[in-house]
Amino acid sequence: MKEYYSFKSCDRDGTKIHAVKWSPEGQPVGVIQLVHGMIEYIERYDEFAEYLNSQGFVVMGHDHIGHGESVKDHSDWGVLHTDTPSETCVDDIFSNYKIIKEQYPDIPYFLLGHSMGSYLVRHMLTLKASEFTGVSGVIIMGTGTVQESACKAGMTVLKLVKTFGGWDKQAPKFVINLMYDAPYKGFSTDGSEPEKSWLSTNIESVKKYYSDPKDTFVFSLNGYRLLITSAGFSGREENIARINKELPILFVSGEQDPVGGLGAGVTEAFNKYKNAGIKDVSIHLFPGDRHEILNEMDRQDVYAFIYDWIKQHM
Repeated sequence: MKEYYSFKSCDRDGTKIHAVKWSPEGQPVGVIQLVHGMIEYIERYDEFAEYLNSQGFVVMGHDHIGHGESVKDHSDWGVLHTDTPSETCVDDIFSNYKIIKEQYPDIPYFLLGHSMGSYLVRHMLTLKASEFTGVSGVIIMGTGTVQESACKAGMTVLKLVKTFGGWDKQAPKFVINLMYDAPYKGFSTDGSEPEKSWLSTNIESVKKYYSDPKDTFVFSLNGYRLLITSAGFSGREENIARINKELPILFVSGEQDPVGGLGAGVTEAFNKYKNAGIKDVSIHLFPGDRHEILNEMDRQDVYAFIYDWIKQHM
């Protein structure tokens, strides 16, 4: 069963956040909070949520500000009404966590963040380390490692372009292209060649993505500020060192995911967590899979792998 709820964002306007709960039949055995990626929305996770329902789990998640239905109207897609976009989105994730824990205080809780959501989750693990309690495990999906020099260069460009129209201005094409670095070479990044898409090898899923207006709006400069800030913050070793060492963490990605540097960036992130002394941290790369492993051709194997990890950490 799918139902909707809402809560106020921590942005300057108190935006009404659109949230979804998928409930299993019978008594739930656990609850999983999903955090979606950039330029998408939480109901793209319907199939995965329904699979988890079939295993007895409640699934809950929300649309970030500027995404899906967490906007005043659809002309606001891509616009984030906040001076601190990454921190605001982290606070919204944490607000939903508190709602979930209030509803389900006595069953195991897991958190899964994908893509931009993976960086926000990693960001939150540091900022909310002392408050984020009662957690059975965290799944970091479709993540990577962005070098500090690249973050600084990106922010310099954003600040320069921002002087010509403000942070809510749509990002110009050259800014968007800056985000597609060397690992994207050979992939289609605009949907024109679905079989070569960086998203997945699932051509039908790719076509559906590029035909959906909720997936094809242009991000604002503030949106890219969120991405760069959170990716930079979450990759710094001093920030990783503040994460709860007892928290079980799984890094999972496609081996051919350009966001993860074709596996190298995911492995680098995993090694940083391991070297920080996190006791239960593991990594799995799915051979041949690209960015959206939950939509890949072998997605049933992906679902089963994630579920097995969750079962082991109940």
